[in-house]
Amino acid sequence: MKSSTKDNAEGKMHQVKGKAKQVAGIISGSEDLEDEGKEENLEGKVQEKVGQVKKVMEK
Repeated sequence: MKSSTKDNAEGKMHQVKGKAKQVAGIISGSEDLEDEGKEENLEGKVQEKVGQVKKVMEK
């Protein structure tokens, strides 16, 4: 698997996990879990963008 594809896939996975944590934090009233979810979601978005940049650079 190409590095760019791997970054895209892992980025999407982190976004989904982060969103799930964020929602769980909202439901349970845990601000820490909600913040952790927001952070992981953002990290996933950044990683996905890195993958997109790598893909452009491969061409």
